[in-house]
Amino acid sequence: MFGKYFYNESMRKMTVAFGQLFNSIQVKRVDSSGNVVQSIKVPLAYAPKEKFLTRLDQQPNLDNREFAITLPRMGFEITGIAYDGSRKLTRVQKYKTVKADAAGKILNYNYTPVPYNISYSLYVFTATAESGLQIIEQILPFFQPDYTVSIKQVPELNIVRDVPIILNGITYEDSYDGSYTNRRAVIYTLTFTAKTYLYGPASTQKVIKEVQSDLFTDTPVSKRETRIVITPNPTSADADDDFGFTTTITDFNDAKNYNPTTDTDE
Repeated sequence: MFGKYFYNESMRKMTVAFGQLFNSIQVKRVDSSGNVVQSIKVPLAYAPKEKFLTRLDQQPNLDNREFAITLPRMGFEITGIAYDGSRKLTRVQKYKTVKADAAGKILNYNYTPVPYNISYSLYVFTATAESGLQIIEQILPFFQPDYTVSIKQVPELNIVRDVPIILNGITYEDSYDGSYTNRRAVIYTLTFTAKTYLYGPASTQKVIKEVQSDLFTDTPVSKRETRIVITPNPTSADADDDFGFTTTITDFNDAKNYNPTTDTDE
């Protein structure tokens, strides 16, 4: 079972969708008359919090900006992955679609996905309290406490799921310390949980054109009595066609059994 390569990019797509929620945040600075003098689109990157803090510590002096990190700035990362048994679905359900190959049309299917919660942390770094409040206020009203995004999780099967992203909490930190020439960093940390699903490998099968069932008597010497055969109507129908079924019932008085290898009664 294990060892068969597959990669549906489920967690990658979830992470990209999460980041896109915050890639258009802006900070505006005004003069004493209330006129906008500067509009900044806040950069967003996938990186751990420690990376940003290290860059800030390396260049804390405001007079040396050649290599200093520019604020405001935002970053996010995956902080945990956990199975969610409360959203478990039946295992036998299939998601199917029809695709064509050289031999004709075949069914492409996948079984019920597994529910997982992906935890994210979003970090907001600003040099002033006002810039931090502007960024936070552009985020919080959309989470009550969740925001739903639609993700095409398995393109081959046209599976699109609505994934709720829940805002769990917010923490605030002001790292100002030292002289007035030292850089100040106001840091907000927002934690989220995305309730997504992970899919296994996709499989294929040929289209079933005929189903046959033989019914036997419940006696010491079991004998077949009835054969039920179901075929699509018309018989040329494929899996993605609009068709009905034809049911043929045949009664028997012999003691023969059907041999599926030779497709004969013996």
